[in-house]
Amino acid sequence: MTRLLLASRNAKKLAELRRIVAATGVEVIGLDDVPAYEELPEDGATFEANALLKAREAVRQTGLPTIADDSGICVDALNGMPGIFSARWSGRHGDDQANNDLLLAQLKDVPDSRLAAHFACAAAYVDASGREIVVRGEMRGRLLRQPAGEGGFGYDPLFLPDGQRLTAAELSPAEKDAISHRGKAMRALAAQIAHYL
Repeated sequence: MTRLLLASRNAKKLAELRRIVAATGVEVIGLDDVPAYEELPEDGATFEANALLKAREAVRQTGLPTIADDSGICVDALNGMPGIFSARWSGRHGDDQANNDLLLAQLKDVPDSRLAAHFACAAAYVDASGREIVVRGEMRGRLLRQPAGEGGFGYDPLFLPDGQRLTAAELSPAEKDAISHRGKAMRALAAQIAHYL
């Protein structure tokens, strides 16, 4: 069985990718399953640049074919921010509550009609031969003033995808995978790399 490294320690991202590639016979492992190495700072100017940076470094450190992603929420009224800074918008990396609270505070005086936003995900594949593939997925919708739902992570409780009556945090994992930015990007990437694995 081919092993594919997801350059992440996020258990929810790992579970999501495993669901997406379940039928391929590929074993997906995460950074906690390989010898630890010092991860580079995500200092790219785009989601694509950060995804490639992480994937290239993981291949260099492990030799395994690697998928890495960078994703975030882009709010129209904030000119696309938090964008690549989504996970550390409040200054503390991965503090979902603080990030959500700050985002809502920044949008306090913005009319509800201007709360359009989208999640974006760039997913990169890199292998030891030097092959690199990058794809992008998006999920469009709008922000709510109050969080709803216990599922998902990050800004999911504040995000109502277009065409849905439930927030991204209220959808089942399968429902979310079907429409999410990461689901779209990972499915597109999995289709492109299937014959390399």
